[in-house]
Amino acid sequence: MPTAHADPPELTALVRSAQRGDRMAVQELLDLLTPYVGRLCGPIALQDGPDAAQEALIVVFRRLGQLREPAALFGWVRVIAVREAVRVARAAARAVPDPLEDVPAKGDPQLAADVRDVLERLSPAHRAVLVLRDLEGLDEHAVSALLGVPEPTVRTRLFRARRNFRKAWGH
Repeated sequence: MPTAHADPPELTALVRSAQRGDRMAVQELLDLLTPYVGRLCGPIALQDGPDAAQEALIVVFRRLGQLREPAALFGWVRVIAVREAVRVARAAARAVPDPLEDVPAKGDPQLAADVRDVLERLSPAHRAVLVLRDLEGLDEHAVSALLGVPEPTVRTRLFRARRNFRKAWGH
């Protein structure tokens, strides 16, 4: 859970300091957000996950001054990270595909490799909806708002993504 990284008053002070240009606060915020952004971008953009995370962090820090409510930091960052991951994954899909490299994962390395292999076969839109629903635990309304698509589209994508995942998994 991303909000476990800092309590709200500390997070508010940190964001406000970073918005004023305090370099230590910016670095601390970067240290706080980088793993979260990486966890979101990796499963969506796959081998381009690090690039997507970097692009997302650039957008976050360029637009940090626009964040009015520091308590909304992680939700705001989630929107940016997912959109950047989908954008980077789509751009990569148009380019010549590279072989899949390691995606950060916990637990069994073979299982993680198998899951990555299956995720690689899904479209970026399907990976995004799976990550947001199954890894981030967001409801369909939140996923809809985050991806900028209607809720029925989210349900359709989720159904198809899960079906394609199960089919590719061999179940």
